Amino acid sequence: MSKTRIEAFTDAVIAIIMTILVLELLPPKTDSWQALYEISHKIFIYVISFVMLAIYWNNHHHMFQMVHKINGRVLWANNFFIFTLTLVPFATAWVGDFLDSLVPELLYGFVILLADVAYYILMKELIRAETSNSKLKDALDKYYKIYLSIGFNLLGLLLGWLIHPYLVLIVNIGILIMWFVPEKRIEKEYRG
Repeated sequence: MSKTRIEAFTDAVIAIIMTILVLELLPPKTDSWQALYEISHKIFIYVISFVMLAIYWNNHHHMFQMVHKINGRVLWANNFFIFTLTLVPFATAWVGDFLDSLVPELLYGFVILLADVAYYILMKELIRAETSNSKLKDALDKYYKIYLSIGFNLLGLLLGWLIHPYLVLIVNIGILIMWFVPEKRIEKEYRG
């Protein structure tokens, strides 16, 4: 199957998720700087979630630049990936309302962990679908960033549970910084 429809569908869904994310960000109740400051934690978590979605979109785009064909398993893996991203606005809104509470922080971290696992599954299914595409296999087979992300996500959840809920968010911000620059190997393999 051609990859163009899956790319267009994913682009549209991520755009909708980003739109829902901003619609959950309600303006202050009054017209003062103090009122804006009172919702600054919601703005902060919105920015983190938006950047996270943008990073997922960028990396999805880079990965699919190397793909020539897909199959039904790739479609389902991509749908699972998209499903996990649709949970981001809910988790963002909840953690925005209760930034220092354990359960919302854990849910937020778990949603990110789930998205990372879904992205990993999608990568593996793409490699499986294109066994003759050595560039794709070379670029994704030893994609250590995803293993680090999953490991750090688990660590963040554990630290948040045992020490302080903020640690879930702090660890995930570190993960975002790690992913901010797209994987150089994928760009190299795509050009090469």
